[in-house]
Amino acid sequence: MFIRKKAMSRIKVILPVILTAIVLWGVMTGASKTQEQAAGQAQKLTEESIRRAAVQCYALEGIYPVNIEYLMDHYGIRPDTNRFIIHYQFIADNLLPDISVLPIER
Repeated sequence: MFIRKKAMSRIKVILPVILTAIVLWGVMTGASKTQEQAAGQAQKLTEESIRRAAVQCYALEGIYPVNIEYLMDHYGIRPDTNRFIIHYQFIADNLLPDISVLPIER
């Protein structure tokens, strides 16, 4: 009888600790996945804004810009160069440039 009470008191102490650890793990995992999704969305939006600005430039001026600096100076885009590497390769006046945005690994 005494052994059973001792075992039950240990279970009463250990069970809440284990449950708290499981809940904390779940919260941390969920927060990490949310942060990854937000970073992916920011990358996608950055690429889309550069592409839209290039198309707008073509519509207004009749040529695609030679470099991204022209878009930054004349079309107001401000990509976060601390978070992303911007690849902008001009092909020709009448062809959409090759645009890609890659995250900077930290």
